[in-house]
Amino acid sequence: MPTRQTHVDGKNPGLVVAQERVLAVPRGVLFPNGSWQGLKQTYDASVIQTILEKKIFLSRSEAENNPSYKQIIPYLVFTYNGFIFLMQRSDKGHEKRLHSMFSLGIGGHIREEDMVGNSIVDWARREFHEEIAYTDSCTFEHIGILNDDSNDVGRVHAGWIYLLRGTSPHISIKSEFASGRLVPFKECQGYYPRLEPWSQVVFDYLWSQETHSW
Repeated sequence: MPTRQTHVDGKNPGLVVAQERVLAVPRGVLFPNGSWQGLKQTYDASVIQTILEKKIFLSRSEAENNPSYKQIIPYLVFTYNGFIFLMQRSDKGHEKRLHSMFSLGIGGHIREEDMVGNSIVDWARREFHEEIAYTDSCTFEHIGILNDDSNDVGRVHAGWIYLLRGTSPHISIKSEFASGRLVPFKECQGYYPRLEPWSQVVFDYLWSQETHSW
């Protein structure tokens, strides 16, 4: 069983709380030639192998404050017949810096106990079903790796971005989000100022595609 780091709860000094440990890799290992800014359309199997070989599990509190490591985050964008699933984060989630913002991405940290299989898609599917109620089929299309060092959240995370194409509109939130609904893609323009930074990058990419079906 994984060993977890612990800390003493500040409000209840007698209570020792186990901290979740999340997957991270050294920044220099993930970006050996220097990091880029934005969404890079790339998928290299050697990158996945590097993550598996060089991975480390850090306590959540350490990982969130140490930009020398990048936490690997599957980030899944669900679409259905020209609609996109738009969610609003609650004001009670772990990541206070994203409270109440709108998001196009379903995903989260890969915990030590989540490491079953050697595929980020496997980890992404598990995260998807933890957060979202959807039982019909969908395809997963990897569209790139997102890096955004322009803000405190982005500096310690790297996103594996997947476009999901669903076969039905029967999708709803389960946790972490306050609300979620399918909206016409163009309608997202009205939410753009309130989208979290990664979602703005993803929206810009999708909007730029000449072959999009929105």
